Amino acid sequence: MRLVLGIESSCDETAAALVTEDRRILAQAIASQDDRHAPYGGVVPEIAARAHAERLTPLVQRVLNQAQVALNEVDAVAATAGPGLIGGVMVGLVTAKALAMASDRPLLAINHLEGHALSPRLADPALEFPYALLLVSGGHCQLLRIEGVGRYRRFATTIDDALGEAFDKTAKILGLGFPGGPAVERLATEGDARAVPLPRPLLGSGEPHFSFSGLKSAVLRARDSGQYASADIAASFQRAAIDCILDRTSRALEQMGEVTALVVAGGVAANGSVRAALEALAGTRDLRFVAPPQALCTDNAAMIAWAGLERMAAGLPGDPLDIAARPRWPLDPEADTVRGAGVKG
Repeated sequence: MRLVLGIESSCDETAAALVTEDRRILAQAIASQDDRHAPYGGVVPEIAARAHAERLTPLVQRVLNQAQVALNEVDAVAATAGPGLIGGVMVGLVTAKALAMASDRPLLAINHLEGHALSPRLADPALEFPYALLLVSGGHCQLLRIEGVGRYRRFATTIDDALGEAFDKTAKILGLGFPGGPAVERLATEGDARAVPLPRPLLGSGEPHFSFSGLKSAVLRARDSGQYASADIAASFQRAAIDCILDRTSRALEQMGEVTALVVAGGVAANGSVRAALEALAGTRDLRFVAPPQALCTDNAAMIAWAGLERMAAGLPGDPLDIAARPRWPLDPEADTVRGAGVKG
């Protein structure tokens, strides 16, 4: 029974986990940095990197102690090697290199996006390749066909901002604090989603790409107008974002060919309204809808460990100890170039 130690440090969550190949999470721990970044209304990369350096080693020791596992009993050490805030990625990857060297175990340098892409299979053993994936997080918004471990075809990405970033910026505009996504979702339940006329960028366009910068600007103008209650702005923003997601996902599904399921992953996948809308869309196309538990939607180390186990099961080799951290690392390096200066992945 293979056992992998996973490490995640790509943004503002420091995480470690032990996962077995039969999908048991023996132990996991996540140290949030929300209190450190809240005064700034967003993640400050230097603060995040310092917090990772302070917390990661004790966190790894904690999960080993919780599982009553010695370091030399793991079969590999997996860590996020990108994409992400480069300072935090370097902290996690260097720590993993040291642990792999000390225990004489393979190092598995994992693409953070691959962790999200494969995490639904950790929670759902019945999920088979190929499946359609909407990956929505603070830094990425993509539609992919997940054809197998290491085989990912991207059909769409954002040409400017990611949806999670748009949620956070909307929260900042409305003075809701950080992290913003859950705050906007809560406030939206109190508002009228039809009250504020907001745009639906790229709705109906032929390519299934995303754009959210104009929607953010419209939220700012709505607030500055003084005409609308904050709850109505939040509800209208969330409805506009969901309309864009449904339209773009429908267009991508038309282009993907046969898939076994519609899957959503990433931090925004924890949003209940987003999940419900996508589940309804899947139903109209006779597709299974799969979403990981909320604990596996946001950044976590269990998904990194699981991606490592998937790679080992597929016979893929470990990585050299001199592998470099990457601030950007597309899942599909052969995807067509997309217009837009802010294209991510």
